[in-house]
Amino acid sequence: MKAKLMHAAVPSSEITPESLYLSRRDFLKAAGILSAGAILAACGVKTPIGPGAAPGSAAATPALGDELGAAANSLDQISNYNNYFEFSGNKLAVASLARNFKTRPWSVEVGGLVQHPKTYAIEELLTRFPQTERIYRLRCVEAWSMVIPWTGFELGGLLREADPLTSARYVSFTTLMDRTQMPAEGSPLYPWPYKEGLRLDEALHPLTILATGLYGGALPNQDGAPLRLVVPWKYGFKSIKAIVRIELTETRPETFWTDVAPEQYGFYANVNPGVDTPHWAQATERRIGELERRPTLLFNGYAEQVAGLYAGMDLHANY
Repeated sequence: MKAKLMHAAVPSSEITPESLYLSRRDFLKAAGILSAGAILAACGVKTPIGPGAAPGSAAATPALGDELGAAANSLDQISNYNNYFEFSGNKLAVASLARNFKTRPWSVEVGGLVQHPKTYAIEELLTRFPQTERIYRLRCVEAWSMVIPWTGFELGGLLREADPLTSARYVSFTTLMDRTQMPAEGSPLYPWPYKEGLRLDEALHPLTILATGLYGGALPNQDGAPLRLVVPWKYGFKSIKAIVRIELTETRPETFWTDVAPEQYGFYANVNPGVDTPHWAQATERRIGELERRPTLLFNGYAEQVAGLYAGMDLHANY
């Protein structure tokens, strides 16, 4: 399915100041972190679609720019308010507990129903797949939100290289299991290791990325280093952190939170203001750093791009 990528109209109060963008672009260019094309993409300049470009390639996919125009949260906010149950259920404690988490050496196994299974060192993922910036909204099922400038690459590129078999329907993700580094993985209350899953068409969508950085630098440990999934139209618990395995499957994979409380954490977990959960009303949200609440947008504001994935589905029954 070919996605139509567009920007939604937003009030001028939500647009990141030009001075902030220019200063950040200058820093990234000087540091050599982003390519020229990625810098244009991060500034909201669309990359031309070249003749004969492969679907989903950098040349064929329009740059997403500045995430609907919303201003990004600060690095301090993003890196000090984290749900990461492998370390702690206390959001404010995670950064300290994850400080010495070791992200090198690191490898990611890609396998299951694919023609070309392979284990990648993180260094190869950083160089083999072009790293670009995507500024996305993050909406937690707990009804708070952020806007985050990720660096990463489209998951679809990695999956196409693995070449899924025709029987593949889903993609399963698994987090590192290491109780010496992630102390809360010793808790008997949860089904460790953390696992998540997507339908294959969701995983191949150009909005879905594997994040490797944040604000032009390395991904902080507490935000999922060295590799995390980001699916911006779904609740944040779908965006699994510290990934060590990606597996293509025919049947829908079990996932961490649906195992814990299926009535509250659905497999799809699409942001939907019309579907409340037992603990949280979803019609409004609080942007971290703000006092007032704002209306929650269907699919977190990305309906124009992703609603077609769910055509004909009951979004209440398939929460």
